[in-house]
Amino acid sequence: MSAIALTVAGAPAGAAPGKPRPARAGDLTATAHRNAKGASTFSAKAAGEDDDEEGSSDIMEQADQWNEARSAPGVVAPGAYSAAWSQLQSLPHTGGRWVDETKVPYNADDPRYRDINSNSSGGAGNVTGRITGLAADDHGYVYAGAANGGVWRSSTGGGNWQPISDKLSSPATGDLRLDGKGRLWYATGEANTSATSFVGAGVFVLGDPRHGEFSASGRVGGTELESTTIRALRFGGDKVWAATSRGVWTHSTTTLSGPWKLEFAPNPDYLPGGSLAGDASAPYKNIANDIAIDPKDPNKVILAIGWRSGDDYNGFYTKVGGSWQRTAPAGLPSEPDDVGAVTFAASADGSKYYAIEQSPEQLNTNPDSALGGIYTSDSGSPAGPWKLVADYHKLAASGSALTDDGYMPGIQSWYNQFLQVDPKDPKHVYMGLEEVFETRDAGATWTTPGPYWNFPFPCWSIDPSKQTGDCHQTPHSDQHAVTIGSKDGKPYVVVGNDGGAYRRPVNGKADASGHGTDWASLNDGSMDVLQYYSVGVGLDRQGRNVGVAVSGGLQDNGQSILRPGDRVMGSNFGGDGGDTIVDPANGCNIAAEYVYLALSVTNNCAVNDGSWTTDPSKVSSRNVAPPDNALGSAGARFIAPIAASGNDWVAGGTHVWIQHKGFNIQSGADWINVFDLGAGHVATGVSISGGMVYVGWCGPCNNQGFTRGIAVGKADGTGWHQLDLPANGVIPNRYVSGFDVDPANPNHVFVAMNGYSRKWTEGPGAGVGHVFESRDAGAHWTDISANLPDIPANAVKVIWGGGLVVGTDLGVLYRAPGQTGWKVLGRNLPTTTTMQLRTGLFGLRLYAATHGRGIQSYDLWQLLLLG
Repeated sequence: MSAIALTVAGAPAGAAPGKPRPARAGDLTATAHRNAKGASTFSAKAAGEDDDEEGSSDIMEQADQWNEARSAPGVVAPGAYSAAWSQLQSLPHTGGRWVDETKVPYNADDPRYRDINSNSSGGAGNVTGRITGLAADDHGYVYAGAANGGVWRSSTGGGNWQPISDKLSSPATGDLRLDGKGRLWYATGEANTSATSFVGAGVFVLGDPRHGEFSASGRVGGTELESTTIRALRFGGDKVWAATSRGVWTHSTTTLSGPWKLEFAPNPDYLPGGSLAGDASAPYKNIANDIAIDPKDPNKVILAIGWRSGDDYNGFYTKVGGSWQRTAPAGLPSEPDDVGAVTFAASADGSKYYAIEQSPEQLNTNPDSALGGIYTSDSGSPAGPWKLVADYHKLAASGSALTDDGYMPGIQSWYNQFLQVDPKDPKHVYMGLEEVFETRDAGATWTTPGPYWNFPFPCWSIDPSKQTGDCHQTPHSDQHAVTIGSKDGKPYVVVGNDGGAYRRPVNGKADASGHGTDWASLNDGSMDVLQYYSVGVGLDRQGRNVGVAVSGGLQDNGQSILRPGDRVMGSNFGGDGGDTIVDPANGCNIAAEYVYLALSVTNNCAVNDGSWTTDPSKVSSRNVAPPDNALGSAGARFIAPIAASGNDWVAGGTHVWIQHKGFNIQSGADWINVFDLGAGHVATGVSISGGMVYVGWCGPCNNQGFTRGIAVGKADGTGWHQLDLPANGVIPNRYVSGFDVDPANPNHVFVAMNGYSRKWTEGPGAGVGHVFESRDAGAHWTDISANLPDIPANAVKVIWGGGLVVGTDLGVLYRAPGQTGWKVLGRNLPTTTTMQLRTGLFGLRLYAATHGRGIQSYDLWQLLLLG
């Protein structure tokens, strides 16, 4: 839905150079653990490559590719999201209800799957999806906003969560704040510019957050902030300020009606309706990161403006003579190349101001860190003077776990930032980058109470009998949000990151290295905001428990597996989890993608057998990546497509790869290169059925000359050709997301198209429609979108009886056999993105991999019984 991650000057926006990453000291010999942020520490032998790519580079590539799918071939105009939501609300629903399959604790350290390809034993414990907003009061209430899972409430200081924003059109959290009146403000539209950041529907206020729920009637202002991302809300006097992807806006906090006022946009010609709104760089030209308001005078404001990778408008701005002008607060960086993403925080008593500053120059030139520095203003004024109190070298020497991984704190400071001053001590500050840092003397010295993970420390061993016992719970990596609250007079800090929410006392305990010993995971399974890319299911017999094993690949949380009788999910593959293949007849036969087609196969659910071996030849999973696995090069997309039909598998990179051994595949050498998609082309979706293979591709994949196509051939390697889509004139020039084939006729195929129609997309050939059908293997196509909302479609699935199901960025739609119109499937699926659809045993149950509300399932018998 967002056009944020388009490319500038034809290169990936914000791309940083990669560099080799050594294995950790004391790590496994041949294959090291996978970095949870997409930076592989596979050895060259395991990955089939000489060098591994840096995590910061990978996540930016991931960001670009995610958003290319939704914006190509051009720029999406404001209003597309709300129009699609309105269309969706007008559709009828089928009967029946969805079941949240993954609403159980998910233990990233589950010892049942503690092998060398897992992040298990790293110390993160129970995890969920990315938390990007937090707020707390002094009565034990904590509010958590998920990246694409909405807002949740806890009355117990965290845990036992309840959703309170399911009536809104946008589940994407940009910021969450309690004001002086106890009202909860929810800014929608996640501003992390990551792979899975979605735009929002504006700002909403909840007057009684302890008991009420957000509703559409609580929106502040009009449509001015629709289709934006919002990085921060700040309060000053009787105004609320919003730092958005389209400049800085203000609104009265006493009168919530009436429009938002645009205070400042550095390049207004690039705003919607402007003369340059259609320019490829428009989404980057008015990015605001934060607002610093003088606690002694709310009329004195400093704006932090700029794109993370640098632009000539980047910098700090103040109002001079009635207009905003770039300024240079004493002690802060003044050159555009030095000012990127910025976060401010003020002490409660007004005596100090703090700032994190990310440097575009460092991002683009320094392979170790993108962090410019941590600054303090001892006057309490955002005007300064400021002084540098920490750089990445100082933080690295403060107990960081990153230095042993070959890079430094702040390597992803464009993505990871938070600041929180202890309300009772202006010198006591919590600061988040990839890790959680803490200072008690206003930045003179630092510790790392929340290290990235425990792997580099002497306490850790893959064999628990060899651990010293000094490894403790640590928050998941990649910090985004923080708050301080209390219950019964006991203050605590809560942090939000790519693994959920974690809590410790404000004045917590630590070991001799400064690592916290009192963190508690708040991810008890009640807040299922897990961000799945994929799902696979298969029959599983676990002792007396016979049923279905449910597997899936997750953003930054590996591959999960939930077996019959389990009350806790485990993680049997680490890092990011991409696409998944599961044997329907044996749910322990699993093929799990990491990223870029880095595939591993297990034939026993990757269960730990107790040997604790570090010998790659004896572990419970094996690497079977096809040669297109290039870990960051053009060889494959970040989340590359794979599919199976019995023993015939297909994988798509720059080539189409087929293997015929099914789960008996032993190595990457078993793949056969059957077709070259063409120079610069890379697969985006694949399907295989009845010996026929369909492959969608793009290249270039961004709006700089975006092109798409479909290749068709047989699994035996014969008959391969490119479809002549321009001659057909029906398939839009947009991203090809996925296929499904009629099981009774391999020439009868359906395709799902991402992006928005030409009404909203300023790009050549955007066309109309999202679902298309061919009965002659793609030679001719028919648009069957009918009343389907104009919303990005990610997956299409044929179900028994000839019905059709489509997964979109707003929900799941169903078309009955013999009908042309679409209905919303079921009555209770939360609003979020559905990335993939699979059916279970005998095709009787539908599974949806949602990117923000876990894996949901729907019993298809309900369609017969309830209509």
